[in-house]
Amino acid sequence: MNRFQKLVAEAKKNITEISPADAQSQTERGDAVLIDVREEEDWREDHAKGAKHLTRGTVELEIEEQVPDLKTPIICYCGGGSRAALAAESLQKMGYENVRSIAGGFRAWKEAGLPSAEN
Repeated sequence: MNRFQKLVAEAKKNITEISPADAQSQTERGDAVLIDVREEEDWREDHAKGAKHLTRGTVELEIEEQVPDLKTPIICYCGGGSRAALAAESLQKMGYENVRSIAGGFRAWKEAGLPSAEN
Protein backbone atom coordinates (compact mmCIF):
# COMPACT_ATOMS: atom_id res chain seq x y z
CA MET A 1 0.00 0.00 0.00
CA ASN A 2 1.48 3.37 -1.01
CA ARG A 3 1.12 6.61 0.97
CA PHE A 4 -1.92 7.80 -0.98
CA GLN A 5 -3.71 4.49 -0.41
CA LYS A 6 -2.89 4.71 3.31
CA LEU A 7 -4.25 8.26 3.43
CA VAL A 8 -7.48 7.15 1.72
CA ALA A 9 -7.84 4.11 3.98
CA GLU A 10 -7.51 6.36 7.02
CA ALA A 11 -10.05 8.84 5.63
CA LYS A 12 -12.53 6.04 4.98
CA LYS A 13 -12.40 5.14 8.68
CA ASN A 14 -13.69 8.64 9.47
CA ILE A 15 -16.46 9.02 6.89
CA THR A 16 -19.62 7.23 5.82
CA GLU A 17 -19.87 5.69 2.37
CA ILE A 18 -23.26 5.10 0.76
CA SER A 19 -24.35 3.21 -2.33
CA PRO A 20 -24.84 5.00 -5.64
CA ALA A 21 -28.57 4.13 -5.51
CA ASP A 22 -28.94 5.73 -2.06
CA ALA A 23 -27.06 8.81 -3.26
CA GLN A 24 -29.24 9.10 -6.34
CA SER A 25 -32.51 8.77 -4.42
CA GLN A 26 -31.42 11.35 -1.82
CA THR A 27 -30.37 13.90 -4.43
CA GLU A 28 -33.42 13.26 -6.61
CA ARG A 29 -35.68 14.01 -3.62
CA GLY A 30 -33.67 17.15 -2.89
CA ASP A 31 -32.48 15.77 0.45
CA ALA A 32 -28.76 16.19 -0.36
CA VAL A 33 -26.33 18.13 -2.54
CA LEU A 34 -24.28 15.91 -4.86
CA ILE A 35 -20.71 17.16 -5.42
CA ASP A 36 -18.45 15.82 -8.19
CA VAL A 37 -14.82 16.35 -7.13
CA ARG A 38 -13.24 15.01 -10.35
CA GLU A 39 -11.22 17.10 -12.79
CA GLU A 40 -12.89 19.46 -15.29
CA GLU A 41 -12.31 17.19 -18.31
CA ASP A 42 -13.93 14.23 -16.53
CA TRP A 43 -16.91 16.40 -15.55
CA ARG A 44 -17.36 17.65 -19.14
CA GLU A 45 -17.25 14.11 -20.50
CA ASP A 46 -19.99 12.79 -18.20
CA HIS A 47 -21.27 13.23 -14.65
CA ALA A 48 -24.09 12.22 -12.36
CA LYS A 49 -27.35 13.96 -13.17
CA GLY A 50 -28.00 16.78 -10.72
CA ALA A 51 -24.40 17.04 -9.49
CA LYS A 52 -22.51 20.26 -8.82
CA HIS A 53 -18.85 20.41 -9.83
CA LEU A 54 -16.15 21.42 -7.35
CA THR A 55 -12.79 19.84 -8.14
CA ARG A 56 -10.86 18.11 -5.38
CA GLY A 57 -8.40 20.99 -5.50
CA THR A 58 -11.04 23.69 -4.93
CA VAL A 59 -13.81 22.03 -2.92
CA GLU A 60 -12.66 23.49 0.39
CA LEU A 61 -12.33 26.98 -1.11
CA GLU A 62 -15.69 27.01 -2.90
CA ILE A 63 -17.99 24.85 -0.77
CA GLU A 64 -19.25 27.70 1.42
CA GLU A 65 -20.60 29.56 -1.64
CA GLN A 66 -22.40 26.45 -2.89
CA VAL A 67 -23.48 25.03 0.48
CA PRO A 68 -23.46 27.71 3.20
CA ASP A 69 -25.48 25.71 5.77
CA LEU A 70 -23.28 23.26 7.70
CA LYS A 71 -26.31 21.01 8.30
CA THR A 72 -27.05 20.50 4.58
CA PRO A 73 -26.44 16.87 3.60
CA ILE A 74 -23.57 16.60 1.08
CA ILE A 75 -22.62 13.55 -0.98
CA CYS A 76 -19.22 13.58 -2.70
CA TYR A 77 -18.04 11.37 -5.53
CA CYS A 78 -15.01 10.98 -7.77
CA GLY A 79 -14.01 8.31 -10.28
CA GLY A 80 -13.48 5.42 -7.90
CA GLY A 81 -14.09 6.71 -4.39
CA SER A 82 -10.64 7.72 -3.15
CA ARG A 83 -10.60 11.48 -3.77
CA ALA A 84 -14.22 11.76 -2.64
CA ALA A 85 -13.33 10.09 0.67
CA LEU A 86 -10.57 12.67 1.19
CA ALA A 87 -12.95 15.50 0.26
CA ALA A 88 -15.66 14.18 2.58
CA GLU A 89 -13.23 13.95 5.47
CA SER A 90 -12.01 17.48 4.78
CA LEU A 91 -15.55 18.89 4.68
CA GLN A 92 -16.28 17.21 8.00
CA LYS A 93 -13.20 18.89 9.45
CA MET A 94 -14.59 22.21 8.17
CA GLY A 95 -17.72 21.65 10.23
CA TYR A 96 -20.14 20.09 7.75
CA GLU A 97 -22.25 17.72 9.80
CA ASN A 98 -23.77 15.37 7.23
CA VAL A 99 -21.19 14.44 4.58
CA ARG A 100 -21.15 11.12 2.73
CA SER A 101 -19.11 9.61 -0.09
CA ILE A 102 -20.33 7.29 -2.84
CA ALA A 103 -18.74 3.86 -2.47
CA GLY A 104 -17.04 3.02 -5.77
CA GLY A 105 -17.45 6.55 -7.15
CA PHE A 106 -18.77 7.43 -10.58
CA ARG A 107 -17.73 4.02 -11.93
CA ALA A 108 -20.18 2.38 -9.51
CA TRP A 109 -22.82 4.99 -10.42
CA LYS A 110 -22.49 4.10 -14.12
CA GLU A 111 -22.43 0.34 -13.40
CA ALA A 112 -25.69 0.76 -11.49
CA GLY A 113 -27.23 2.35 -14.59
CA LEU A 114 -28.04 5.61 -12.83
CA PRO A 115 -28.73 8.81 -14.80
CA SER A 116 -25.84 10.91 -16.01
CA ALA A 117 -25.53 14.09 -18.03
CA GLU A 118 -22.96 15.59 -20.35
CA ASN A 119 -22.18 19.29 -20.29
